[in-house]
This record gives sequence, structure tokens and C-alpha cells, in this order.
Amino acid sequence: MGDYILKTERLGLRLWKASDYFPFAEICADLEVMKHFPNVLKKEEAFSLITRFNLHYEKEGYTYFAVDILETKSNLPVFIGFTGIMKQTYESPFTPNVDIGWRLAINAWGNGYATEAAKACLDYAIKNLEIKTIISVASNINTPSINVMKKIGMHYSGEFNHPKLVESSNLNPCIVYSYNSPKKQ
Repeated sequence: MGDYILKTERLGLRLWKASDYFPFAEICADLEVMKHFPNVLKKEEAFSLITRFNLHYEKEGYTYFAVDILETKSNLPVFIGFTGIMKQTYESPFTPNVDIGWRLAINAWGNGYATEAAKACLDYAIKNLEIKTIISVASNINTPSINVMKKIGMHYSGEFNHPKLVESSNLNPCIVYSYNSPKKQ
């Protein structure tokens, strides 16, 4: 497995490294990638997010992992964004809880990578980390993310006005899907 915490048929999920900072900042500055968020991120904000992801991993043992495409023309892995799980504690009827989320570069869209990586993270959270409930949240207009939630076996749980999106009324309400581990007999 090398440096990868999780591997799928086409992807490797790993901890963040220095070479990810600038490519991630580019992803977070892309208007199309960030259209379901209040704004694009400045370089420093994207860097700060990676720091937050790394600190979360140190504390909890999981995070939003960096994602690489493993087989490329150059035979070198290519970083495409993140997928993973993180505790969310903002105020809502669905939190505190563990959230599964993703953000991929636009050139990685349409290949099933978000679904593939999210399914691996969901399975890992349930089987290895024994997390019982996992949620995923998206703006009600973010149909692609809602479709990923459905494809990985999550079920509609409700909607709410996200407190971090109050200034972006077009992004509320947010839709919540969840996965609850079956109870052991």
C-alpha cells in the first residue's frame, strides 16, 4: 500500500504532503469547483485547510485525505483533491457527527472518482473505525454531490439552513444524507 491509507482500483488516499499545497490552492480557487460554496479560497485559506485536515488526523485518526489517480500516462500518481471523513460540530439538527465529503479538480469530474473514493472512505469508517453514523451535507442545488451520496448507499435524512451559509441564501437549505451501520446481533 505504500503511503496510501486506502486504495481503490484507480485511486490512492493518503495524508497530505508539501507538494499538495499549491495544486490544492488552485482547486479551491476554481470558480466552477467552488460554485456550491460561499466563495473561492485564497491560497492562504487553502493552506490553512490542509493544516486543519492534518491536525484532525493527528487527533482522530482520520481526515479528508488527499486523493491521487494511481495509473497515469506518466506512471506517476496525480493529485486530484480530497475525499474523506471529519467530525463536524457546527450547530444543526444533524451535528455533532462525522461527515463524509469530497472536493476534486474539475479535470477529474465525470470519471466516477468521487463515488469510488467516497465508497472506500465509507467502508473504512464503518469496518475499521467502527463509526456508527456518517452524514454528508450539500447545498440543495449541488446535484452532483447529492448523486454521489445516493450512489454510495446513503439515505435522505432531512434538510437545514447551514449556519456557515447564512450570508449565501442561494446555498441554503442544505440536504443531509446519512448512513447508519447495521446493529450487530
